[in-house]
Amino acid sequence: MRLVRLLATCCAVLAVNAHAQFLSFRDVLSRPDRPQPDHKIAYAAGPQQYGELWLPKTGAGPHPVVLMIHGGCWRADLPGPELLAWQADAIRAQGIAVWSITYRRLGHESGGYPGTFQDVAAGADHLRSIAGQYKLDLGRVVTTGHSAGGHLALWLPARKNLPASSPLKTANPLAIHGAVPVAGVGDLAYASAFVGAACGADTITGLVKEKERGKDAWADTSPAALLPLGIPQTMISGMYDAVVAPAHARRHQMLAERKGDSVKLLTLDESAHFEIISPWTGPGKSVVDAIVAAVKALPK
Repeated sequence: MRLVRLLATCCAVLAVNAHAQFLSFRDVLSRPDRPQPDHKIAYAAGPQQYGELWLPKTGAGPHPVVLMIHGGCWRADLPGPELLAWQADAIRAQGIAVWSITYRRLGHESGGYPGTFQDVAAGADHLRSIAGQYKLDLGRVVTTGHSAGGHLALWLPARKNLPASSPLKTANPLAIHGAVPVAGVGDLAYASAFVGAACGADTITGLVKEKERGKDAWADTSPAALLPLGIPQTMISGMYDAVVAPAHARRHQMLAERKGDSVKLLTLDESAHFEIISPWTGPGKSVVDAIVAAVKALPK
């Protein structure tokens, strides 16, 4: 009888797990009538160095800004900002501007270290150049990003703590006031052994050039090495995410809180890796709500 109950329980868990993982990135991309940004703006000369600006349809501004970074395993052969179009549109509908940036990745010329990180930094800092024209409030900026973009959404507010010797160090990085990574990792070195199952075994170590740089490779690329961030953080995970398990969010919370940061966890049932960026699903709507709440919690 105990064996029967155990088998029944296992079957129930598997059934929930199978039901939760029903979206792939192809499902998201093939959804009809994909919304479009208001502007596509270059922040540098390369073909991958641009951002999509999504502006609220109502309100005179200045508008708070969600700085959005797409994922795709840091790789050029996977989708870019188009995968987050639905999420950007849902945030725009709440009266918040979205600056969704893309960047050179592994497989692009000069992708990886340091180019990937320099692009993300330059894309963020370019907000200063367009804030006046588009009535953006740079006193209220929250980063978000999905998967690899979740890592970069934590890395941006960590830039102020970069080692002086790092080629990624700049004198005046854009101030970030909150971070809401979605399926993101904070400890990049730790994640390299796990995320490789989906992204490729050598993807993360190749991204940071560990073979050439040794342990120093993590010192300016992993948010865990750059704590504390000094801003509110919410780590969002899908309970059944097989690409970036919720354990990565918990690890970041543990490490960050040891350094004095405040980190909330939001783990969503009925969700794997792509429901959480799909606002027509329950988990995806909850993610949009959490991002909007993080912006609205900032003082005006």
